[in-house]
Amino acid sequence: MALGNTAPKELDKFIEDHLLPDTAFRTEVKHAINMICEFLKERCFRGARHPVRVSKAVKGGSSGKGTTLRGRSDADLVVFFTNLGSFQEQISCRAEFITEIRKQLEEYQTCNSQETFHVTFKSQNSRWSNPRVLSFELSSPWFPGRTVEFDVLPAFDALGQVTKAYRPDPEVYIGLIHECTSKQTEGEFSTCFTELQRAFVKQRPTKVKSLIRLVKHWYQLCKEELGGPLPPQYALELLTIHAWESGSGRTSFNTAQGFKTVLELVTGYQQLCVYWTEYYDFENPIITDYLNGQLRKRRPVILDPVDPTRNLGGEDPECWRRLAQAAEAWLSYPCFEGRDGSRLESWGCTRRKQTMKTRERSGRRRVSARIQDPTSSRAPPLRKRRKPGLPPSCDCLAYEQLKGGQ
Repeated sequence: MALGNTAPKELDKFIEDHLLPDTAFRTEVKHAINMICEFLKERCFRGARHPVRVSKAVKGGSSGKGTTLRGRSDADLVVFFTNLGSFQEQISCRAEFITEIRKQLEEYQTCNSQETFHVTFKSQNSRWSNPRVLSFELSSPWFPGRTVEFDVLPAFDALGQVTKAYRPDPEVYIGLIHECTSKQTEGEFSTCFTELQRAFVKQRPTKVKSLIRLVKHWYQLCKEELGGPLPPQYALELLTIHAWESGSGRTSFNTAQGFKTVLELVTGYQQLCVYWTEYYDFENPIITDYLNGQLRKRRPVILDPVDPTRNLGGEDPECWRRLAQAAEAWLSYPCFEGRDGSRLESWGCTRRKQTMKTRERSGRRRVSARIQDPTSSRAPPLRKRRKPGLPPSCDCLAYEQLKGGQ
């Protein structure tokens, strides 16, 4: 049965039957990722012109966050190099590293008689003299008849050793802000924070990640129907987390209500301003000034929770308008209709205006945050007392303007 015709109470079963990857699939992808990680760490740069060492290879994307859709075998691998000492060096050296990785993969599969794996490279856009990513498909006797798509991205290790309760030193973000504002490269270095991005999503309850899968499936349906540019899929994932945090916050909830809430947020994109304070906040004046500037931008504003320079709301309102039209049409579909024909209620977070209650789950306490007018030059009053030993805030705060976007 198609998603649009699925009854609200059947959405959980729809996710289980059609969207959750099966165990064999997960095993295949995991094995493929391990093969490439081992190659990158142990073999790839043995004969390179300059001494190169991979400090770590981090699984990102849907595979890393635990939100993979059934049948979509793709993996993002962010490769951190000890040789990269700054954000700027990531830009200046990444093309060389990408070229070397491709060369070593080609030589390895040519000389390897055991044929452990085979890669087919995707054509690179000739307009990019300094590519950000190496894309290829991997096949192997370990999973005959199937391929796994890889995106390998070189990155500067800005964070070092990341532990479970890790929170970056403000100096990391000060350096990031300086680099991005001086060279107009905002959002360029989000890969450096992949481990935090992965943790931000992966820590959510299982049902929230299932809701993310449902929203991603809806997004793919819209993409097939509408074509053309749409907002980043990750923006929809963040809106899903925001909808759950501000509308439910429970590990058990009505999936249809959550789904409807996300679509309502999309239709109200001109009033959206969403950000989190788990990894950066308003304590440092340099970061505060920068965040205030970000939050005064034209709506929608959806800041990456791990990279304040990356606004996933983007600068193209047309792509949001097209997706909002699709969401408006979907709100009348049977998947939001009760047996008696009544319309299902959403969580209602789109109707909240100046004050929004947020929950700090890791600190096991509830707080209320007063949200100021985004046009104000003052930072929102987010300096809340924290008991010693409590982890940093993971609050989600959203501006919802009374008179629409700027």
